[in-house]
Amino acid sequence: MSYNLSGNLKNSAEKYPDRFVYTFLDRSVTYQELDAMVDKVASGLYENGIGKGDRVALLLGNCPEFVIAYYGILRTGASVVPINPIFTSREIEYILSNSKAKVVIANQGLSPILSSLENKLEDLQMTFYTESINTFYSWEQLLLHSTKNDFVSPPIDENDLAVVLYTSGTTGNPKGAMLSHRNMASNAESFGEFFGFTKDDRIIATLPMFHVFCMTVCINTPIRSGAHILITPKFDPAEVVKTIVREKATLFAGVPTMYSFMMQLPNATADNFSSIRACFSGGASLPVELLNRFQEKYKVDILEGYGLSETAPVTVFSPLNGIRKPGSIGVNIPNVTNKVVNPNGIEVPIGEIGELVVQGPNVMLGYLEMPEATKAAFKDGWFYTGDLAKMDEDGYLYIIDRIKDLIIVGGYNVYPREVEEVLYQHPEIVEAAVIGIPDSNYGEIVKAFVVCNNQNVSVEEIKLFAKERLAKYKNPSEIEILTELPKNSTGKILRRSLRTSVESK
Repeated sequence: MSYNLSGNLKNSAEKYPDRFVYTFLDRSVTYQELDAMVDKVASGLYENGIGKGDRVALLLGNCPEFVIAYYGILRTGASVVPINPIFTSREIEYILSNSKAKVVIANQGLSPILSSLENKLEDLQMTFYTESINTFYSWEQLLLHSTKNDFVSPPIDENDLAVVLYTSGTTGNPKGAMLSHRNMASNAESFGEFFGFTKDDRIIATLPMFHVFCMTVCINTPIRSGAHILITPKFDPAEVVKTIVREKATLFAGVPTMYSFMMQLPNATADNFSSIRACFSGGASLPVELLNRFQEKYKVDILEGYGLSETAPVTVFSPLNGIRKPGSIGVNIPNVTNKVVNPNGIEVPIGEIGELVVQGPNVMLGYLEMPEATKAAFKDGWFYTGDLAKMDEDGYLYIIDRIKDLIIVGGYNVYPREVEEVLYQHPEIVEAAVIGIPDSNYGEIVKAFVVCNNQNVSVEEIKLFAKERLAKYKNPSEIEILTELPKNSTGKILRRSLRTSVESK
């Protein structure tokens, strides 16, 4: 068997030609119709000189054009470079330059930024805008420019580059994780097998499509399975619940922040979630208190998992029908192996903390144009995640924290997540983030940032709450109450932004 993402769509179009592949703003499209549009885009790109080895950037939000362009690019043998459309001009310029993208497909609203970059990017040849504008290079022209009725895709090897995902590094410029067809398609296959995806599933795609979590779980896996994708332009908790009810959705994928917002909906009930057979959570650690409250309110299971851009992304997940352990990210998905090792690469005993390492067909080819960074990420065939974890006797993994986020107070290790879990138990706290700040006596001390439902909650009250539940050295010495915490495009809380704000004061 050879892995091919574009081939997966072609197979599903042959098996389920008249079944709906997606619905967007009340318009539904069949697999046969999508496959024909993908051929048109592929042919249009090919006629504009795009083929194997080229890279095409997507600067789009959640919309059908993202799906059509994504598979159209892959069908030419080129690779996709997804970019967050709200990035700054500088961030966009870096990724387009580093990836050597020849073509950009973008929202019309980005034309001022992209026009200003044209003379700075040697490799960029043309930009197609998805809304009709007065230019030859529009989405409609791309579809119409195709002169071939049946585009024939060139031979695609499973190790050919499919997607370049830029990771949000904590320092410096982002790194481009190179993911092959084998990396991406095998992860879709493993995830679909683990959760029993079928043609009857209806999954909500409200996570950003340019993010690998959505790409694999909400696009590639359902398309491989002949399932139906319910595309929402952006995350709106009330609209998501309405969509679940109206479309009888069976699956939902989100990040912890999304579950927190849905939890706070005053009028939503368990009846609204009656069609859902599972909710998936990833992107960041899901607070156990939030998990328990959500499941109790809506009578639906949240299955937590773990992944990285470099692993396409899923490596472990809580099983649908097996034992579930709150706070655990689950067990190995099919064909992927995880283990916890010490600094020498030796597996640590059960229950001990070490670095999580991964091996499998989903692990990236390497970082684009960064041989040293690639070499540093791999040892003896294992990818080193940079995350601290432990494994129990049943093979269930628990993420402790990022290695770089570890706080050392007077020689004692403090894991931010442990403190955050306690803070989330406070009935008025809806979000919490913990960092270490320099201290002349202890080296570091713990500082917490929280968002509360009730404006009358005091710092002293929260400190007392934590003091009763944590060892003295783990207690937040400083607590700052904010109206919101800084987050990235997927809703992941950005501790590094909090550190920067502290350093600038």
